[in-house]
Amino acid sequence: MKKRGVLGTAASMTRRDALRLGGGAGLGLVAALGVPVSLVDAEAQAPSPAAGRRPSIPSWKTELRQLAPGVYAYVQAGGPEMYRTFIPESLNQFDNGSVSNAGVVVGERDLLAIDALAAPLHAKAFIAAATNATGKTFGRLVNTHHHGDHTNGNQFFLPAEIVSHEFCREEVLRAIASREPGATFGKREFWADGTEVRVAAPPVTTFPNKISYLYGSTVVELLFLGIGHTWGDIVAYLPQHRILFAGDLTFNLVTPSVHNGHTTKWIEVLDTIMAMDVDTIVPGHGPIHGKKEVAVLRDYFVILKREARKRFDVGMSIGRAAADIDMGMYEVWTNPERNVRNVLRLYDEFNDTIVPAFDSARNNVALEEYRTLRAPSSGRTR
Repeated sequence: MKKRGVLGTAASMTRRDALRLGGGAGLGLVAALGVPVSLVDAEAQAPSPAAGRRPSIPSWKTELRQLAPGVYAYVQAGGPEMYRTFIPESLNQFDNGSVSNAGVVVGERDLLAIDALAAPLHAKAFIAAATNATGKTFGRLVNTHHHGDHTNGNQFFLPAEIVSHEFCREEVLRAIASREPGATFGKREFWADGTEVRVAAPPVTTFPNKISYLYGSTVVELLFLGIGHTWGDIVAYLPQHRILFAGDLTFNLVTPSVHNGHTTKWIEVLDTIMAMDVDTIVPGHGPIHGKKEVAVLRDYFVILKREARKRFDVGMSIGRAAADIDMGMYEVWTNPERNVRNVLRLYDEFNDTIVPAFDSARNNVALEEYRTLRAPSSGRTR
């Protein structure tokens, strides 16, 4: 099969020649696991998408799982089966990006919720599961960050107190201000019945770095570990149980989204999590995991940053770079189109022009190019 020049420059430059521009190094945990992802020669070492050598990933079901006395994780269904079922209609219809996780901590009088989920039906199902399991209602809600898949459900927890980082409150207020008066959640299967009017429910209690609560005998520490997925991510740490509700600072089997974040700083936050006394981690998206999966996620960012830098240095467009990079084992994670926005954010980082706001217009242009290049007829599919 004829090789396609990887960097889109001179026709004589092959994938092997171009990727050597960046040199090569070991892949840390990925290499230790024996997964063939190349930073030197993608065609010589990394399997092609059609090679059948990439590991398959499981699907998972919605469940309220008890992690410790009075501590629960609410994990929503996901994985390739759900992704394939809904993705043909719309990338934003019901993919793993819209299906986030949450948490519950039981107190003597009421419950603490960690994140409010994306939609009325999601939030209502979570509230019902928690109430049925504990016999109590929610008195406080924590937003780990401002994105709608974690805050759209806020209104269904009222009159609970809503707590977040300062930056999160500012962004939620900005989103509220952009809505039309009387707006409803659009009717959508598995999402909303179309009658729910949007109610303003921003965080009312904020903090810059740390705040702690006591629920029964369980200490809940809300911590800002640094810029990562956004400029205002927080985690909920339960030290005596070694449990961390990480919000979107960790993804498991789902392609992460840098979106309003900063890749290099996110890597630093993952290093901080790796150094914490934690055994059980509830991610923003995907199944519950441990530190091994944090290391796998960290390697994703290291690999993508290194490969994006090579293509940035030779002037490749964002969409072409995202389509061209072979991410090996990560190619089978759900929501692979997020590599486009992640490369976009890396390019802004390389240009020293990165800001919290996400450039949707540039992303849409790059995404169209990416989809064209990754289409089956191009011979380069996921």
